[in-house]
Amino acid sequence: MTSKRFLAPWQVEQIPAGYKVLDANAQAPAYIYARDPKTQADIAKVLTLDEARRIAVQVAKLPRLLGAS
Repeated sequence: MTSKRFLAPWQVEQIPAGYKVLDANAQAPAYIYARDPKTQADIAKVLTLDEARRIAVQVAKLPRLLGAS
């Protein structure tokens, strides 16, 4: 049985509807969707682009925080 892993380092890339987090092999372990401006995000009850960016950056830090090489 093979183990699937998302290799460090992870990086954040902006996409039209938010952000995606990419690992070293360009696999995407996370997508964070959002809308802009804030009024549109509030109406749809979703994140703003700034909130999504901040979350994506924190997700990208996970391998380093968990001690991955």
